[in-house]
Amino acid sequence: MSAAIATAPLEAATPPWTGLAAALAREPVVPPAPKPATEVLPLWRLVLQLRRNVISTWGEPAYELEILSRPFLGNESFLLNHPDAIRRVLVDNHAHYGRTPATIRILHPIFGDGLLLAEGAAWKLQRRTTAPAFAPRSLDVATRHMASVAEETVAELAAHGTSAVDLLGVMRRLTLEVAGRSFFSQAMHEHGAAIRAAMGRYSARVARPSFLDFLLPASAPSPVDVARHWLARDFHRALDRMIAERRRSPPADQPRDLFDVLVAARDPETGKGFDPEELHDQIATLIVAGHETTALALFWACYLMGLAPEVQELVAEEARSVDLSPEAAASAKERLPLARAVIQEALRLYPPAFSIVRLALDRDEILGHAIPKGSLVVVAPWILHRHRKRWGHPERFDPTRFLPGAPPVDRYAYLPFGVGPRVCIGAQFALIEATLVLARLLASFRLELVGPRRVTPVAVVTTVPDRAPIFRLLPRS
Repeated sequence: MSAAIATAPLEAATPPWTGLAAALAREPVVPPAPKPATEVLPLWRLVLQLRRNVISTWGEPAYELEILSRPFLGNESFLLNHPDAIRRVLVDNHAHYGRTPATIRILHPIFGDGLLLAEGAAWKLQRRTTAPAFAPRSLDVATRHMASVAEETVAELAAHGTSAVDLLGVMRRLTLEVAGRSFFSQAMHEHGAAIRAAMGRYSARVARPSFLDFLLPASAPSPVDVARHWLARDFHRALDRMIAERRRSPPADQPRDLFDVLVAARDPETGKGFDPEELHDQIATLIVAGHETTALALFWACYLMGLAPEVQELVAEEARSVDLSPEAAASAKERLPLARAVIQEALRLYPPAFSIVRLALDRDEILGHAIPKGSLVVVAPWILHRHRKRWGHPERFDPTRFLPGAPPVDRYAYLPFGVGPRVCIGAQFALIEATLVLARLLASFRLELVGPRRVTPVAVVTTVPDRAPIFRLLPRS
């Protein structure tokens, strides 16, 4: 791709990305991805591959067909790619589809009965309670924290040297700090390292599904479940210390943050508030879900910028024309369409939640296909975002798909945050945070990949890189 795109003089009213789509068409940027399966795997190999990388269990037909079915442990599994089918399961008839035992086994030791895994009336109360923290007025306050942490991170990188940087680790620390300040008015310097270390041990040792996870009902514990609960203790102990510290701060007449909102919340029918265990589970969910997926989106966006330096220069040009200080962050977020489009394209190519799996709680019918009770129904953003009937050249990195003036993206073809009643409540929070942080980073540094450029996505619980590549950060003048 010609560097002239980034340096050619432009009229004041001309967007800086003019000509980008044509340039990307001439010289496509195609990031690496696992090859689709070339055969139907026997059950033992399928379960083994689910532990290694779910992406590689799907074959070429998954990227072409509207509905794909295959047997799994005595039941049927249905992969849905048609918009009407996705709407049926996640929106119109969502109450007839529940979490799978395997999902509950893997996630419950960390999240407990918080918003992610709660069902029925408990979920409705939790959703109503947390919603005000993500309203536009609250987001404007949170953007100050996002911009402040981004500013501090850039200063730390500049002070400690930028010749060999693990940006995945940097982004995880940054987004955890933003979550701590935004939700609980707490800096994470004291508790962040313990929380991250505990999460890292859990993820490395017991977050991958085992054969027993699929075979046993949720009520029947396995040796792996015992290990999960054992390893989750360190995470919960660190969280308890953080909650105890926060409780020692004097109460305020008006809620200062989400912690105060949760403490003051009452069920409108019973007047009951969250007990200590329920409050703990809510905070665990917000801390983990509120930072890990955003960190991954930022990492993958930085990786794509390393593969597409000309696009990176355009994002830097846009960012350097905007005041990204904490005081101006609320208005700055609306003036970064290219940075935002890069984040949205990173979420398309590398959706953190690569699949949404539901268990059919009763019989159903989807586009003429009978769905027996007990079937697995899968909506896979990884597949959907690369489906050849939903996208043109889906394997290419092309942020112009999301720029102003581009054709609107089908609501059921792009699901980085899910859809329907259980859509991620923090979607806008995450998108704003990732946009501001990427803009601040590229306004200050030019990112270059050091060593091998190939990084392959691995999908187990979230879509992570098979290795954490090293970046060189070159300060801009």
